[in-house]
Amino acid sequence: MRGAPGAKGLSPAQRLAWLRLIRTENVGPATFRQLLNRFGSAEAALDALPDIARRAGRPVHVFTQTEAEDELAGLSRYGARLVTSADPDYPPLLPFIAAAPPVLTIAGGDNRDWQRTVGLVGARNASSAGVKMTRLLAADLGAAGYTVISGLARGIDAAAHKASLDTGTIAVLAGGLDRIYPSENIPLAHAILDAGGALLTEMPLGWEPRARDFPRRNRLVSGLSLGIVVVEAAQRSGSLITARLALEQDRDVFAVPGSPLDPRAEGGNALIKQGAHLVTSAADIITVLGAADPARTALFDHDWTPALTPELPPPSPDDKSRLLVALSATPVAVDDLVAQSGLPAANIQMLLLELDLAGQIEWSSGQLVALRY
Repeated sequence: MRGAPGAKGLSPAQRLAWLRLIRTENVGPATFRQLLNRFGSAEAALDALPDIARRAGRPVHVFTQTEAEDELAGLSRYGARLVTSADPDYPPLLPFIAAAPPVLTIAGGDNRDWQRTVGLVGARNASSAGVKMTRLLAADLGAAGYTVISGLARGIDAAAHKASLDTGTIAVLAGGLDRIYPSENIPLAHAILDAGGALLTEMPLGWEPRARDFPRRNRLVSGLSLGIVVVEAAQRSGSLITARLALEQDRDVFAVPGSPLDPRAEGGNALIKQGAHLVTSAADIITVLGAADPARTALFDHDWTPALTPELPPPSPDDKSRLLVALSATPVAVDDLVAQSGLPAANIQMLLLELDLAGQIEWSSGQLVALRY
């Protein structure tokens, strides 16, 4: 497994601090990065959290040292490992997406190619023709040296994993490694590991997947892949969410056309109308991905190190009021908030940290922020 460019790894103490910080209540990838920018290290951020939470008016549970050590021990019992974005074995395509998870749990996959990857997704209630097409695509992509990524769901996902067991497949989970969903695919998860594939999640052991965890999972399916192939998908489906996320991540999107009489083909046909690559065989995918480069835009920042913000007095209640006036349910860029409110960027960042820890805002694509109602 080849890791992130420039990654050097963390000491054991730093690794525990990173785990504690990302597992702390209301700290997601975007907040994690802001905290490191503000305080320079996870250890310093953990020390500052109680005071930030007090100013936010809502106490937060800070993940304890004991809880972090217990999680690492649990992963060891499952034969899994904790991988941070500072480690050399962090999946090499993930650093190029917004709000990349700072901490992952991975089981298996040591000898698989994480650089030449294709995501295959589609309907849970797949047709027999869709399943057959998925098997053909997955087998041919595997024979061409690509590792197949999917979400271990029923239907197309399961067919993609089964057809690429021998050539390499990675299943991305919405819950913890010990909470595989759906339970009927637990044997498939074991088969993936036995064949040398991998299971990956950003969630802790014991985490039962909720509805909102599946879009989070989908962003990792697309983020781990050079391109996403949609085989069958209804107009409103998780597969189309994955395709949209892939476009936001500047990844190639492919779709298999289907009968206009089949609702399961509506999403894929719509993607083709909107410019997705039409797929009739694996060769269509391989030709396009031969030129794929995950670092092709200046928006990507794979070699990030904390950029310390200057020490400033805490923002005032008036500063918070001005920021809340500028925020709404519509996602807005932080730069726009700075321009509209007239507040220093460092004050905006601290106020957003406080609001985030209080559960009052949510991040979209790691770049935009909106009030949570």
